[in-house]
Order: sequence, then C-alpha cells, then structure tokens
Amino acid sequence: MTQAILELRGVARDFVEAGKKVTALQKTDFSIKRGEFVAVVGPSGSGKSTFLTIAGGLQKPSRGEVVVHGKDITELSVKELSKVRLSEVGFILQASNLVPYLTIEKQLLLIDRVVRRESRASVIEGLFKDLGLTKLRKKYPSDLSGGERQRAAIAKVLYGASSLILADEPTASLDTTKAFEVVELLARETRERKKATIMVTHDERLLEYCDAVYEMSDGVLKKRRGHKRKA
Repeated sequence: MTQAILELRGVARDFVEAGKKVTALQKTDFSIKRGEFVAVVGPSGSGKSTFLTIAGGLQKPSRGEVVVHGKDITELSVKELSKVRLSEVGFILQASNLVPYLTIEKQLLLIDRVVRRESRASVIEGLFKDLGLTKLRKKYPSDLSGGERQRAAIAKVLYGASSLILADEPTASLDTTKAFEVVELLARETRERKKATIMVTHDERLLEYCDAVYEMSDGVLKKRRGHKRKA
C-alpha cells in the first residue's frame, strides 16, 4: 500500500471567542497520497482555511495528529516545523508569497540554491510557457497585475521540491480561461510529478479536474459521494 503523504488523525481546532469556546474544525480524519489532486469546498467561515493551515503546519491542532510522510509533526518546535514546510510543503495563497526584490525568474532560481540542486532551465521554460509568464520573467512582482503575480506564485510552487501542495483559492484573481488552464496544469503536474495537492475553491466548475471533492460545513469535513474526475 502506498504511504500517504499527509494524514490528519482525529484533528480538531478550538478557539476562544468572547469568552466562549468555538470549534473551527471538528474531529477530522483525512489522508492524501502521491498523485492525488483533491478539492475542499464550502461557504465562508466553514473551516476550510483552518483545515488547510493545520495541514501545512502553520497552526497546531487542539487535538489529534498531523502526519507528513509518516512523521507526526504535531509536537515539533517552531524551528522544526519551519524546516518541514520548507522541504515538504508548497503554499499557493491568495496573497502571492513572492520576494519583492527578485525578478520572477530569480524567484525560481532561489529555490535551487535553498535546496542545493542544479538549476533546471528546461523545467522553468516549460512552466513559464504553460503559465503565460515567458515575457514577464525579468519583471518584479510590483510590475505585475494580481493575476500575473498569482501565476508566478504557482510557477514557484510547482518548481519547488515540495511533495505536498496546499492551494487556497489559487484562481481567485484569474479570468475564466486562465483559471481552467491553471487548474488543469496543477492537476497534470500533481499526477506526473507524484505530488499531492489540496485545493480550496469556491468554483464548482474546476472540480472536474479533481480526483475527489470534500465538503466543509460548520467545521465538519465530508467526502462528496459520486464525484468523477474528467478523463
């Protein structure tokens, strides 16, 4: 049996609001393996972002275990968690996490230095072509539109060494055509490069590219039955 890249075992998250305990994420069991591309849908405030940030080690659960590549990361120190995120997790956020003083091309080349590997020019060229960034490679983030910055952030994550990709509304600032192109690319890269991707989205049209769809409501995560991926 293929080992899951990510497992949540009985994970829950509580907050205190106005002196009362609020459970943002109810007890949750979840797993995703290499080559799987899944979506999480649900209304605003339903717990989707809490689920995603716990999965990526950005916040700790109140209960339960978060397991990445067979290792429980729940009790790791802040420094140890940072190392896990650097080596194992790639985030695609609505606010693109680009380095402001580096060109789009150098954003990717920096990854090679961090993970100590040779640069892969052909991979960069392919990603830039697929994402419509070829003519923007020498531009800085401040020179780009919101949609262009988002595409650059996606290129950066796909070029990285991370085996787990967590995407929070990755197409929010893209037009319809580019949104479909980007999600199709995410799905293809996930399967071909044996990564695992969780995408939070409100756009039901994009779900045809996903292997499975989970619905979040009032902190409860449930797998949608009957979902079929586009062939």
